[in-house]
Amino acid sequence: MEETEEEKKDEADYKRLHSFPLIRHSDMPEEMRIEAMELCVTACEKYATNNESAAKMIKEMMDKKFGSSWHVVIGEGFGFEITHEVKNLLYMFFGGSLAVCVWKCS
Repeated sequence: MEETEEEKKDEADYKRLHSFPLIRHSDMPEEMRIEAMELCVTACEKYATNNESAAKMIKEMMDKKFGSSWHVVIGEGFGFEITHEVKNLLYMFFGGSLAVCVWKCS
């Protein structure tokens, strides 16, 4: 089945509406939060169809930039309970329903 012109327009509007990062919770310092958020957006756009590769890219860059022991989870439907270092947690949404959680745990 072919999409109608109206369906294509609705999908484009939806993607444009949800293409910004939405931070749900963060206790990171502002500079670190901005860098982590930009890194998450870059990785999610680069690996739009492969969440595992995006998570690996984010983890490796965070380890390199802010020291080791970073953990990353990316997906659309998951629950979690974590222990993390204070001032080292970012939980955000990107692209509508894609959740990204980045945290450091020694």
